[in-house]
Amino acid sequence: MPETHTDALVGRQDEIRRLDALLQAARESRGGALVLRGEAGIGKSVLLRHLDEAATGFLVMRASGAEFETELPFAALHQLLAPVTDRLMALPAPHRKALEIAFGLDTGTPDPFLVGVASLGLLVETVRERPLLCVVDDAQWLDRASAKALAFLARRVSAESIALVFAVREPSRLPELDELPSRSLQGLGASDARALLAAAIRAPLDERVRDRILAEARGNPLALVELPRTAGLAGMAGGFAQPDSVPAVIEQSFRSRLELLPPAARLLVTVAAADPIGDPGLLWRAAELLGIDAAAAAESAPLVEFGTRIRFSHPLARSAAYSTAAPEERRRAHEALAAVTDPVADPDRRAWHRAQASAGPDEQVAAELEASAHRARERGGVAAAAAFLERSAALTIGPVQRAERVLAAAEAKLSVGDFDAAAGLLTTVATDDPGQDARADLLRGRLSFVRRRGDEGPTEYLLRAAARLAATDPAWSRECYLDAMEMGVLLGGLGPVVDAVAKVPPSGEPVAGAAAVLTGLTSLVGAGHRAAGELLRPVVGDAGHEVWARRPSLGFMVGTELWNRDAMYGIATRAVAAGRESGSFHVLPIGLAMLAAVTAHAGDFGAAMELISEEEAIADATGAAPLVYPRLHLAALRGRRGDAAELFASVDQRMTLSVQWATAVLGNGLADYPAALKAAKQAVEYGAVGTSSLALPELVEAAMRCGETEVAAAALASLRERTQAGGHAWGLGVEACARALVTEDESAYQEAIGLLDDSALVVYRARAQLLYGEWLRRQGRRRDARSALRPAHESLSDLGLEAFAERAAGELRATGEQARSRASKASDQLTMQEVHIARLVADGATSKEVAAKLFLSPRTVDAHLRNIFRKLGLTSRRQLRDLPDIR
Repeated sequence: MPETHTDALVGRQDEIRRLDALLQAARESRGGALVLRGEAGIGKSVLLRHLDEAATGFLVMRASGAEFETELPFAALHQLLAPVTDRLMALPAPHRKALEIAFGLDTGTPDPFLVGVASLGLLVETVRERPLLCVVDDAQWLDRASAKALAFLARRVSAESIALVFAVREPSRLPELDELPSRSLQGLGASDARALLAAAIRAPLDERVRDRILAEARGNPLALVELPRTAGLAGMAGGFAQPDSVPAVIEQSFRSRLELLPPAARLLVTVAAADPIGDPGLLWRAAELLGIDAAAAAESAPLVEFGTRIRFSHPLARSAAYSTAAPEERRRAHEALAAVTDPVADPDRRAWHRAQASAGPDEQVAAELEASAHRARERGGVAAAAAFLERSAALTIGPVQRAERVLAAAEAKLSVGDFDAAAGLLTTVATDDPGQDARADLLRGRLSFVRRRGDEGPTEYLLRAAARLAATDPAWSRECYLDAMEMGVLLGGLGPVVDAVAKVPPSGEPVAGAAAVLTGLTSLVGAGHRAAGELLRPVVGDAGHEVWARRPSLGFMVGTELWNRDAMYGIATRAVAAGRESGSFHVLPIGLAMLAAVTAHAGDFGAAMELISEEEAIADATGAAPLVYPRLHLAALRGRRGDAAELFASVDQRMTLSVQWATAVLGNGLADYPAALKAAKQAVEYGAVGTSSLALPELVEAAMRCGETEVAAAALASLRERTQAGGHAWGLGVEACARALVTEDESAYQEAIGLLDDSALVVYRARAQLLYGEWLRRQGRRRDARSALRPAHESLSDLGLEAFAERAAGELRATGEQARSRASKASDQLTMQEVHIARLVADGATSKEVAAKLFLSPRTVDAHLRNIFRKLGLTSRRQLRDLPDIR
């Protein structure tokens, strides 16, 4: 390695400018992040050292990923934040506790995204004094929990004096950093490579030797320095064996130097390589246990710095030291490290060392690893739990216990998105236990669902699991059948599930709860809605029923199918509450999306936007795709053609049915009835539970306007079957309105308006009044028409259903009355996130409270508030609170 890094920065002027600009922006409270990518030896670490020197006036905090610490949750985050943990008391109590649990200072299960918010808060507290630079080297070896938290931080410092820089060796499988700004370092050009080689080798160099070095190094700076050290100039004159890659050249260079060490020094370096934390006290105790004269051995060991922390000169040097050691030497190293690791303070690292020291199955070590997995899961380290369980299974002797641990490992791998590893583990499950076979099939079903590929779909696996359990555990079997039902509803293809359920012999128990839902959905497909309604109505009417707590999406869709607005709202509200209480970022987004959709149908667009914004904030924080269907519902009802068309075009093909329903609503609002008819027909013909039911009244309206009365009559009959089965005022009112359209029965219009006389049904009441007014005008009853159209237009305008309001205005003009212009609302000028922030602030929330809810920094919230004030012509939070149409 060069004496200084100045010469090694040859050819890196563009990267230096990029890093310097990042620092300058942070000084000006325009924080950001940068990921330096490249192969080993390409110069990432040297650039980080330049960054350290350039960060004058900054507090510099560092962390480094370690190859052997990828299984320990929050290890790297703890390393980075360790210098400022004395400021934990400045954080709100829930945030402080989340970090304390994550760092092993308290017990419990940390909320991974509360950990992210708390980490951001800790940095914000620190940066009040001076700008902050966070440097993370070897990020390809970050534990997944730290990677998620650090990526979360990196996306949220744009308004802070904080710069984050990551160095990642390619190839890397760390998706958390993929969306951050990055710079890929390439090999040096010919002239820069020659300049660096000349700086590294001061002696005169034969031209053939120089050319050979340049050819082998391929522009890699570390290779240019290490090749002469390894082979010597004479050896290079004769050429080398072609390596697989430049990193292999560098690693071979390190190996060659290590092979020259005496045995004691070689073993000491192996122990140092096997210990990821670089604790010298641990190393010296392990060396003493192995009978090594550590002081003497350390003097003759190259590539390692034995100081206040044990450091290798390069990550590849550590890798070379470990991989070139004989298996028995590695086991001895791990055994010694396990023996000197505190079993109380650090039981997980001790168990991991014991596992690496095991030459064969060992039930005691396997049990320790299983206990470590349990602790890791409690701390939010699901990836760590998966690694511990996988190794535990490999060391397990008994087949039943081994299968149990393999299944647990596969479930953990699936939870962290390591689908290939989960699939591989499931192929090794060998058991005669029906329960374990069923669990394996359930996991295969989940895997098939998330992968969306494979010979068998998720429902087939769920049905197979249900069949396996039918004789030994009927209750669990029934739950599996119900899960298959839910999957069939969500993915389509409910028919095969119903066929399988219909063949199951009756249990003889009372038909209630899960059994009622199973039988009801089977009847719905086979015998129709009237037969199903008797079974489903009591369960659907009980939004708090346990069957919906486990399957809120199924309950919401069945409630939609039966036009039971109260059930939809109750199930969605319960899901949101359960998600908030448990901190589950799986349940909460689903609940928020469902609640946003039903709130939009109630005409409270501001609340719907607030819920959608929160769901999108969670999706952004977790790296998941946002649930787009509530946005489709909102866009369709608002009736803004341009905005809606842009959204519809951007949606994934899997949302086709929702787009068709939304297109039908938008078309009816804009009086583009042919487009509405085409879309509604497609949505209804597919027959999906929930979506097709919502599309039926749109089909009736569009078909009647297009003169297709038979289509409208058939759609009315289907709609009536559903609404009668549901028995709720929403459905009955919508059906009465559709019936009035088809039959031209004035009393049916009046019946509809009466049934829909509820604040939660105001959207559908206003639409019914609009249709009634249109019919009255066509009958030549202008005065009566105005009496219906006037309140319809006022409601539709006030609610923000712009297309339907304009339709009502046109009808009023046709009666000879000029409709009042709709007053612009404050929320019309704001983005969805700005509406959310404005509503929270109007309700009295502080910037810190808003930041915590939306996973932002307080400064970012203040920046959004400045935009809100500018757009609305305001100057204070008090004025925002006084705007009636914000809340």
